[in-house]
Amino acid sequence: MKTGRLKQILLLTDGCSNHGEDPAAVAALARNQGVTVNVIGVLDDRQNSRPKGLDEVEGIAEAGGGISQIVYQKSLSQTVQMVTRQAMTQTIQGIVNKELQEILGKNQSLEELPPEQRGEVVEVVDELGESSALEVLVLVDVSASMHHKLPTVKDALFDLSLSLNARSGSNQFSVYSFPDPKHTITQMVDWTPELGAVNRLFSKLNSGGYTPTGPALRQALYAFAAKSAPSCLEDGEDPYEETGW
Repeated sequence: MKTGRLKQILLLTDGCSNHGEDPAAVAALARNQGVTVNVIGVLDDRQNSRPKGLDEVEGIAEAGGGISQIVYQKSLSQTVQMVTRQAMTQTIQGIVNKELQEILGKNQSLEELPPEQRGEVVEVVDELGESSALEVLVLVDVSASMHHKLPTVKDALFDLSLSLNARSGSNQFSVYSFPDPKHTITQMVDWTPELGAVNRLFSKLNSGGYTPTGPALRQALYAFAAKSAPSCLEDGEDPYEETGW
């Protein structure tokens, strides 16, 4: 079977949104368009209390069909790789389960298959995870409180591209930051198979004082749509024509 392209938004943030529409509602829209939304909440290493933005981080990922994870700076690189791969596996499992239900009937689940057949399905999921084409749009919160964490974010994204390029499937990454006073998000890296370019970019960012996470996610969806069919979009047209599969 083929899964088409696996599309993910990977949101890196450390605080609550405080401007614009509900980010969970936008994440749900993304999910409906075949784009998974994963969220990593980046904490200060000395923060011991329950993070203020934890509920929002979890809510965005749940609405977007993705993975959420709270992480300290020192563990960010490993977590970015883990969340991206877990989301790939979760998405593929959903597709495989849907096809199995069409074959076996809606009352039959993967867990009810005999162990040998269940093992074969798991092998298919693992194989597709290594061979499927992957597109990851990384959306980085560069509000004032994130400024000192950006060097760690830069290293984590570089490690992510190295890790995923060990797969046999093709990879495409892009990096956007927010807030931007004019366009909500700023493109830092255009679609590319490698993220080596991030080494030169994070030192040039100006941190903003507000966090429009919902509008930023919506603009990220527009970026996906523009990549898929840039010549087909007309002024004022809603770009959500494709299902993502």
